Amino acid sequence: MSLPNYLSSQISEETRTHTVGGSFVLENGQILEDVVIAYRTWGDIANAEDHAILICHALTGSADVDAWWPSIIGAEKAFDPARDFIVCANILGSCYGTTGPVTLNPGGERRYQADFPRISVRDMVNLQRVLLDELGVDRLEVVTGPSLGGMQALEWAAMYPDRVGSVIPIGVGGQHSAWCIGVSEAQRTAIQADPNWNGGYYSEDAPPAAGLAAARMMAVCTYRSWHSFDERFGRSKRSDDVYEVQSYLRHQGRKINDRFDANTYVTLTHAMHTHDLGRGRGEYQDVLASIRQPALVVSVSTDALYPPHEQEALAELLPNAQHVLLESAHGHDGFLIETENLGQVILRFRRSGYAARTLQAVNLSR
Repeated sequence: MSLPNYLSSQISEETRTHTVGGSFVLENGQILEDVVIAYRTWGDIANAEDHAILICHALTGSADVDAWWPSIIGAEKAFDPARDFIVCANILGSCYGTTGPVTLNPGGERRYQADFPRISVRDMVNLQRVLLDELGVDRLEVVTGPSLGGMQALEWAAMYPDRVGSVIPIGVGGQHSAWCIGVSEAQRTAIQADPNWNGGYYSEDAPPAAGLAAARMMAVCTYRSWHSFDERFGRSKRSDDVYEVQSYLRHQGRKINDRFDANTYVTLTHAMHTHDLGRGRGEYQDVLASIRQPALVVSVSTDALYPPHEQEALAELLPNAQHVLLESAHGHDGFLIETENLGQVILRFRRSGYAARTLQAVNLSR
């Protein structure tokens, strides 16, 4: 796959790809041809029968879990390659090797860009399912992920209940809220207001960098918390005219342009709006009541984007769930910062036997 150089450099050498020959039908009926999915694995495939783990990444993440989720994978960690077979795939619509807006349209020399179709979280899960079929992984002991990754974990439980032993959604609810939709709309508007946007058909040499930077700066404000910013920056200044917090946000804006694509950002934030476990399935409460797998629902105490009351409500509606509050001053991003504590929470859940017992029941029912 031919990606822009700045994106190719973000993909680790351990990343592998699988091409889905022929047509991949999206939830909305549109078709993508010759879809490529990029993924990484850890551990021995022989462990997959009893201890297959699927980790799903968040909005601007990638298959490189070891890079963005330190202390979660490793010896005696939440997921141990000596015991587990761990898979993480770059999601459909992203820009780190899986088919998305930056991909060359099959049969052409032009990238999809704004012609890439609208996708859903369920499309992401379906593509992951195709990959796991290819790898020979029939059942998953645990599906987990933070934020957008948590949406995928919940959809796995709803879409493929006979293949999932347990789920651990982190920092997410069962529906995308009006607050989150509004925040994403503001970010997309910033991107589309950039003079270089050109309806999504921008030049690789002149992308809407200012718009994407502004979108990321808005996002970072929602990913952190008042206390986090106050403790870290206060009213300190970098120079006479620039406060430290301004400098930090500008830095985050520059960084996102070094590693992400504006059309991809627009595509994935639209996909997040589709997150609603009840959509097309019946009454929301009834759908959640039908999800029988053990669930560990994790909140971050200071999360302003997906506040803990959302996870509390989710855990109350799932019939076999427990809710854990991860204490952190850092807001939504606490799941990326408090990884030692989060890893211990996940490990205790696994050692309690919930996931293993349910997986055994799934095996016996086949």
